[in-house]
Amino acid sequence: MSISRVSLRIGGASLALAAGLAFPAAAQSTEPPADVADAQASPAGETQAGQEIVITGSRIRRDPLNQDSPIVFVDDTDIAKTGLNSVNDVLQRLPSSGGGLNGKFNNSGNFGNPPDGGGVGAGAAEIDLRYLGSKRTLVLVDGLRFVNATSASGVPGSVDLNAIPEAMIERIEVLQDGASAIYGSDAIAGVVNIITKQRQKGLEARAQLGTYDDGDGQSQNYQLSWGNGEGPTQLVVGANFVKQNPISSGDRAISLFPNPYSTSCTEGGCSSGTPLGRFIVFPSVDPREDLTLIQALPPGTIPTIANFRPFAADGSDRFNFAPFNFILTPLKRYGAFANVRQEFGNDINLSGKIVWNRRDSKNQAAPLPLFVGPDGGNGNLLDRISIDVTNPFNPFGVTLESGFNLDGTPNGNTANYAFIGRRVVEGGPRRYNQTVKTLYGTATLDGKFGLLGRNWYWDVNGLYGRNKANQTVFGNINAANLAQALGPVANCTGACVPFNIFGGAGSITQAMLDYVSFTQRDSSRQKLWGVSANLSGSLLSLPGGDLGVAIGYEHRDYSGRFDPDPTVAAGLGSDIPALPTKGGYNVDELYAELNAPIVADRPFFELLELNGAVRYSDYSRSGSTTTFKGGVNWKPVADLRLRASYSEGFRAPTIGELFGTPSRFDQELNDPCSADQNPTGQIAANCATLGVPAGYQQNNPQLSVLTSGNEDLKPETSKGWNVGAVYSPSFIPRFSVEGNYYRIKIKDAIFAAAGEILARCVASLDPVACAAVTRTATGQIAQISGVLGNVNSIKTDGLDLNVTYRTPKANWGTLGFTLNNTFLFNYDVIVPTADGTATIDREGTEQGSPDQAFPKHKAIGILDWDGEHFGVSLTGRYIKSVTESQNGNKLNSRLYTDLQLRWSGIDEDRFGFAVGVNNLFDKDPPGCISCGLNNYDPGTYDVPGRYLYARATVKM
Repeated sequence: MSISRVSLRIGGASLALAAGLAFPAAAQSTEPPADVADAQASPAGETQAGQEIVITGSRIRRDPLNQDSPIVFVDDTDIAKTGLNSVNDVLQRLPSSGGGLNGKFNNSGNFGNPPDGGGVGAGAAEIDLRYLGSKRTLVLVDGLRFVNATSASGVPGSVDLNAIPEAMIERIEVLQDGASAIYGSDAIAGVVNIITKQRQKGLEARAQLGTYDDGDGQSQNYQLSWGNGEGPTQLVVGANFVKQNPISSGDRAISLFPNPYSTSCTEGGCSSGTPLGRFIVFPSVDPREDLTLIQALPPGTIPTIANFRPFAADGSDRFNFAPFNFILTPLKRYGAFANVRQEFGNDINLSGKIVWNRRDSKNQAAPLPLFVGPDGGNGNLLDRISIDVTNPFNPFGVTLESGFNLDGTPNGNTANYAFIGRRVVEGGPRRYNQTVKTLYGTATLDGKFGLLGRNWYWDVNGLYGRNKANQTVFGNINAANLAQALGPVANCTGACVPFNIFGGAGSITQAMLDYVSFTQRDSSRQKLWGVSANLSGSLLSLPGGDLGVAIGYEHRDYSGRFDPDPTVAAGLGSDIPALPTKGGYNVDELYAELNAPIVADRPFFELLELNGAVRYSDYSRSGSTTTFKGGVNWKPVADLRLRASYSEGFRAPTIGELFGTPSRFDQELNDPCSADQNPTGQIAANCATLGVPAGYQQNNPQLSVLTSGNEDLKPETSKGWNVGAVYSPSFIPRFSVEGNYYRIKIKDAIFAAAGEILARCVASLDPVACAAVTRTATGQIAQISGVLGNVNSIKTDGLDLNVTYRTPKANWGTLGFTLNNTFLFNYDVIVPTADGTATIDREGTEQGSPDQAFPKHKAIGILDWDGEHFGVSLTGRYIKSVTESQNGNKLNSRLYTDLQLRWSGIDEDRFGFAVGVNNLFDKDPPGCISCGLNNYDPGTYDVPGRYLYARATVKM
């Protein structure tokens, strides 16, 4: 970035604004660069500084200084200043960001498939604005929709930013306001519009290497782009390669055990699925009903009762699964793009774009915890296996009866065991390898024509996107083969080898493992194609300027499917169950938009502008809806801008939400009836009413949550208000302060809230909630179930407050300061109860599993100095403390500090170098007990450790 431009930064990314603008730039400002390119389909003719252009949030060309919505602008140079290797990591630093999937989520296999049918999103990267979820933030590329993600575990409803090569990005525009009336579904929280490089002269190459100071997590980032420069034919091509090495959870103190900073399993959280096994049998078999092996037996040894002892109640016999996970997942990304534009005279152009991207990512989990018996909580035949007396390794002298046949019908026998947990360490860690290939292309014919002395701009667009994913899973077990190998030895014929579940680590031979194990192969895909047409211009002149108008039509067609491995689809997997999902829908939409500058250049009315939009959408599966947006943009004096808007929004149910088949999510929840939760008073009485026996202890921290899609879902609807002011005093040039208050209400929100269901059942015996909680005869929770529904509401409001100042250019350079804040006032989730509703206050809390912090204050402060050939940036990122809603544990505030040093100047700035460190003072994230994995919230906090990097840039 040249030093003649004002640079403002959000979380290390700068907002580049032209220094010659009439107003000083403000962080998270509505004031864009004067030379920004057209954000939608490019109209004919060149855009010059000061001309009317199209900016995200409107399809009407207007003066870029008169923006009526809060928009953040981040360009490719600013992204490079962060030292980060993914654009979503940059966006997740926005104070208004609620997080989203990123490389710190090691999801596959650890928790199953979330209840929305979207899959775990392993290896994907998403952006979530206002803590409303990534599905409620719309992602565009050059004003057109991008194909949704896929990771071979479901059919997601969000865009994977890892599918967009960074080499193609010129800048990003983030609209922090509802825009369903402008862009349609999903734009409830805001819009992220990725603008690609349309024109470039010459070659630009970047290479960055990074590592954590612990010697792990090494990264490589290479980006290359070339353009032919000026002329009627413009071509820009490019490619990038990104590689991220993993960090093992066992290499950080916070994640070494299941509870943060623990040093042994006696501190809680470890698993009943142990290498020595846990065997809960009834007293009629042996008085020691909760057993484990004294020590592992040599292969082939027949265990006896004398080899067992009571399972330790203090947790010392449990298995520490934590160090087998990743705290930063490995990934490789290969991307390439081409943008071409042909001008046919002054009034018509043809342009096209093609994007190809491949992602190879991995996740890892501890060796499979094989749970067998009525309390296993698998939801398949593993819960119904009986271990026959003739199994040569059965030490109990009787058949261990589940009481059921494998098909789920009662077998007439009395169950005499409840649970066997055996960690299959012989098979090694569960490994999940994903390959995701993305192909996306657009074509645009655009131009302009004159009518009654006015210019009108039109464009016609076509787009096609496809995502294909394959996942290979190592370490799963075929439940049917296991049942045969544990059943009557007379039936274990052919390739079958009797299975030793009782002998401890090393007793499962390779022959046994070969018979019961299988390599799991899953796949998924999503497709999007669409066409759109837009027309914009001005109808007449008003006292404040031209009355702008835009109208348009859009058609989109979505399809997606998820195909789990046939063994898993048959219900025979021993890991996470899944069934095939397939579906699709289409939508036709019409919109109209007006911008009316009522008056300008008058006392107390430097500008008064009214605007409005309406969109009609007709979905093949979800019916039709109409949304409106209106706003006012008023400058009473030259130094002050006041603005306000009201917007209606909606989000159509996704393919996964509509058609998702029943899936299991192993959510970390504390059963309020468990003895370690110390139930007393009314809670204890309610637990007894629910049939929970005295002294009951929850077996495992993860509970089975089973939900499915619902074809009767209707769209979510929302109402949003945004009121803001920008003060840029003329007597303090280059100083600006900006405030934006937002308020969003979502009705008919699609939810399946297992934690709230369980808590409501135990607290009040609410019949609706208790009907969804299934317990076994021993009190264990077998399942929490329910289909997705339009059951909840969300209300949230807060304030963005930003201050910025930059000194004038001097011989020593320029010095800039920014302070950007988001204050979360309220975040309420309203859930149904038997006698009405209940409100859950999320502000200031950590939700935990699925991880989501709701800090009341997030801020970023930046000191930035740019000299003639040198530059320094010092960034501080603040996250206010939160309290875990499940247990009251406080996660203290965090302040991260980043430093970057830059140097350029060789051969007219063709070569540049930068070195930096993120998390300069090595601040660890606060430990979170209820968080799903690695004991911290990966959407909110950094990976533990300093990240060091160096980068070289060449321009030719």
